[in-house]
Amino acid sequence: MNRVIHRRNSEAGERARQRQEREDQASRLSDEVPSLRTLRLAIRFERGEGSVESEHTRIVVVSRAPALFHVPCSDPHCRDGGHDLTGTIMAHLRARHGTFEGSASCHGGVGAASQPCSRVLRFEAAATYA
Repeated sequence: MNRVIHRRNSEAGERARQRQEREDQASRLSDEVPSLRTLRLAIRFERGEGSVESEHTRIVVVSRAPALFHVPCSDPHCRDGGHDLTGTIMAHLRARHGTFEGSASCHGGVGAASQPCSRVLRFEAAATYA
């Protein structure tokens, strides 16, 4: 049992390290969209047929945030999954949209047979500009 827990912790730690490395290498949001002042993302994870699993709001610190919006999958059993919102969000920010929304399906697999993950992330964004 301890070996399984250790392996999961090691895998989670490695994913966190990789995520941090991608964020460190990404350009800064303030450089990509200099007029952006604030950004708030209301994020909702759905499972299967639209049943809401969890919701939270993320306040982005524009002055130091990376221009990278990759959200890990909410399913703890999902492998190699996540939701890449970067293209969608950056296109709206560059167009100076004040409010916008979008969604992304997880691209990972669940279980020993790596069945496609059924998690969907939906978001609503609110941005202000100078």
